[in-house]
Amino acid sequence: MQIFRIVLFPFAVLYDLVTRLRNYFYDKGYFKSTSYPVPVICVGNLSVGGTGKSPMIAYLVSLLSSTNDVVVLSRGYGRKTKGYIEVEVSSTSKEVGDEPLQIKKNYPNVRVVVCEDRRTAIEKLKFKADVILMDDGFQHRKVKPTFNIILSAFGSLFSADYLLPTGNLRESKKGAARAGMIVVTKCPPRVPYATLQQIEYDLKLQVHQKIFFTTIGYEANLIGSFETLPLDYLKQKKFTLVTGIAKPAPLVQFLKEKKFNFTHKNYPDHHEFSDAEISEFKKEELLITTEKDFMRLQPRLGKFALFYLPIKTQFLNNRSPIFDERIREVVENFKRAE
Repeated sequence: MQIFRIVLFPFAVLYDLVTRLRNYFYDKGYFKSTSYPVPVICVGNLSVGGTGKSPMIAYLVSLLSSTNDVVVLSRGYGRKTKGYIEVEVSSTSKEVGDEPLQIKKNYPNVRVVVCEDRRTAIEKLKFKADVILMDDGFQHRKVKPTFNIILSAFGSLFSADYLLPTGNLRESKKGAARAGMIVVTKCPPRVPYATLQQIEYDLKLQVHQKIFFTTIGYEANLIGSFETLPLDYLKQKKFTLVTGIAKPAPLVQFLKEKKFNFTHKNYPDHHEFSDAEISEFKKEELLITTEKDFMRLQPRLGKFALFYLPIKTQFLNNRSPIFDERIREVVENFKRAE
């Protein structure tokens, strides 16, 4: 791995130069970054994938949608279409992407939009929403969000990472200064306070930034197309776990801790399952998957015994009220300023 990093280092230096110049031109106003008459909260990261943006977007939707007309804006990664599309419950993952479809199915009354050009989308939405949640738009500098939240996964913090292609960083670590909040995701349920302090030190927070730590919470039921089963149903069953996400390790560890009997078929993030793979899945007695993968697998498996285990964002040290207050404050302060 060290030799691999050394070989790719010159390309990382070039990539760093290009991204730094780009950010400099935006910061100095040579490139235009547009603000809008609606609060735009961006959830993004410095790393490529696997930080838990979808659960955080879902958390924010739950937090804000009862008192605001919330719109979720996503690029729609992995879709086979182009341009601006409003997601419907009846949409397919090929049309809109698995993550936007997941949000729409969970929150059918919330408008979800996909568009690769976020500026074009916000122009259409700016008078139709109280709040826009922009998914994975931290590097989309054409838009100037009201507030940036960046996520970094526990165990693979951006502070210890390297720029592409040597590492997984999309831009320099200094880019984190644009965020008002940093959330360390996928923490173990119990982390020593000294460890949290060390992480906060390593991330070198700015004066204006706050940090939060979250873990993955798992629901008590398995969800299928036609029925819901208690998680304990798996105690007496042998099943196959199918994952096509960036970092399935927390889910695998959770199921192992439950002492369930399963085999794991792991695929790359946003994997497009082939006909041959679908045929193999149909030979299994029971399949468990992630909610994101369920959006792609269920239409092709039909009435097959396929279930997913829902997840949710949980804050460590009971700090969710502080997080919630800060987000509501961002929205309310924007409205008062207008």
